[in-house]
Amino acid sequence: MTVIGPVHEDHGAVFGERGGRRVVRNFGRPEREQRAVRNVVGLIEMAYGVVVVEGSDRVDYVDNVVSNRVPDADGEGSYALVLDPQGGVETDMYVYNAGERLLLFTPPRRAGPLAEDWSEKVFVQDVEIREATDEFAVFGVHGPKATEKVASVLNGSSTPDQQLTFVRGSMGDVGVSVLRTDAPTGDEGYEVVVAADDADDVYEILETQGMNAAPVGYDAWDALTLEAGTPLFETELEGNIPNVVGLRNALDFEKGCYVGQEVVSRVENQGRPSKRLVGLTCETVPEGGAAVFDGDSAVGEITRAVDSPTVGEPIAFALVEFGVGADADLTVRVGGEEVAATPVELPFYEGTDRSARLPSY
Repeated sequence: MTVIGPVHEDHGAVFGERGGRRVVRNFGRPEREQRAVRNVVGLIEMAYGVVVVEGSDRVDYVDNVVSNRVPDADGEGSYALVLDPQGGVETDMYVYNAGERLLLFTPPRRAGPLAEDWSEKVFVQDVEIREATDEFAVFGVHGPKATEKVASVLNGSSTPDQQLTFVRGSMGDVGVSVLRTDAPTGDEGYEVVVAADDADDVYEILETQGMNAAPVGYDAWDALTLEAGTPLFETELEGNIPNVVGLRNALDFEKGCYVGQEVVSRVENQGRPSKRLVGLTCETVPEGGAAVFDGDSAVGEITRAVDSPTVGEPIAFALVEFGVGADADLTVRVGGEEVAATPVELPFYEGTDRSARLPSY
């Protein structure tokens, strides 16, 4: 459920659902919202699930569960995965060390099951785990002027310089934490975390004070992240092995996780994966799941596609056989017909920052 639904309604929001949570799809003109982000700065309410982990063993416990190192210094974060026993992505998350607790930001439908599952596995450790989604609001600020925007309304601190670090300060009279993102839109990006009770005030400050920020919904978000070459949990990651979707940088092969070092090693030792995630330009926008052909042979399927105003033509992510090359003569099935599709090097868009999740093989 959006934390500030009435505020969005006043802005003419069109609502939808994401991971069981009510979110803003758009404010009537998603292409205009997307251009606002690319030209200046946009403001979106993020649909995260939130898990809080406390206790003296909190860092060690989570570090043993996830695929990447959990930072032990206050103000630092990491992007990590939880893998199932077969090595597939069960969930992705951001893990931030907030001093006496860790804050985990997950896909919205994963927070509750994750907190319950982990709590059941705690034995002698000093660890307390709970879902805290309803306690927080998280607002994303993205675009080439994002740093200028956040700096214009943040009191008591400068904006964080490094990706996946955060600072504490205030906006108006409200305490906030400001996180530097890993640039999922391909431009400068921040997330402002605030107590749910103060969300309305902070959203208004971010939208109207200092440099204005355009309200943005998830239709634009999906397009922006695709342009930047950022795979998302809902469309590209869930159930896939990290090597397939190019997320080797989310794996620390020097450490294990609760499904066993054997699983992480299995991912490492697979060598070349059977499939990989590629970018395509298409004559027509295909639907997710549409078949991709090389000649008469089916070689993969579309995961996500949009008609990109930034690129000027339809673009897509596709999972295809690893051997499909850049010069392949591909087609995509749209409405029962095959239309031309061309492999392109990711990202589709080069902005003021580079997504840390850009697929790498």
